[in-house]
Amino acid sequence: MEIYQAILLGIVEGVTEFLPISSTFHLIFTAQFLGLEQTEFLKFFTVFIQAGGILAVLFIYGKELWQDHELIKKILFSFVPTSIFGFLLYKLVKDTFFESNWLMLSVFIFFGLIFIFYERYLQKNPSAIGKDLEELSWQQSMLVGVFQTLAIVPGVSRSGAVILIMLLLGQKRASAAKYSFLLAIPTILSTAVFDLAKTQESLSFSPTEIIATAIGFLVSFAVALVVLRWLIGYLQKNSLAFFGYYRLGLGLILLALL
Repeated sequence: MEIYQAILLGIVEGVTEFLPISSTFHLIFTAQFLGLEQTEFLKFFTVFIQAGGILAVLFIYGKELWQDHELIKKILFSFVPTSIFGFLLYKLVKDTFFESNWLMLSVFIFFGLIFIFYERYLQKNPSAIGKDLEELSWQQSMLVGVFQTLAIVPGVSRSGAVILIMLLLGQKRASAAKYSFLLAIPTILSTAVFDLAKTQESLSFSPTEIIATAIGFLVSFAVALVVLRWLIGYLQKNSLAFFGYYRLGLGLILLALL
């Protein structure tokens, strides 16, 4: 992997990890367009640089989260169903969706359409959302975790799934986005550990590959920091419709290229 490729992948990860547009989907197709093969190192690289996004979340919300024990408990409660279903369905998804560009693109476009149609509904029913995180019940936090499980399929988007179900539960857009950021901490860390445990050659990389990984991590952290701050402000005044149209447009372009 060249340094410019590591930088580009770090940017893609930092931008897409917390936007409802599926970071896994973007990393897979970016790597394909860069001509990178799915080697053990690339698998390790794409998992490791996700930690840059986690560091950005902790940088922004770490102090607040540490002081809110009730929120920590609900986040961990949401994580339980994700960990169970994710473990049970891991091999099926890896062997099916990760090997089919057509399936990934179909899922990517489908969820974009859901965003568009639901936001049209909210335009006519603005009072359907407006709750704060303090009003999220234990049963609802469990439901959020179940819904987040959909994100093991490339193209769904972990943050998109969480934000969508939170909106369906009546949460404000900014509150939904914040919860998706915080829920990313245990979700991404556990996924990283699980994936790295399956990467047999992760400790025998060349100095160049180690440098590329470090650069990708730092770029991902810096970009995610900017994106996180921007997204909270954006969703306070705007809807998910833009991301839905983005999914639809990019998905159709990639389908045409394929």
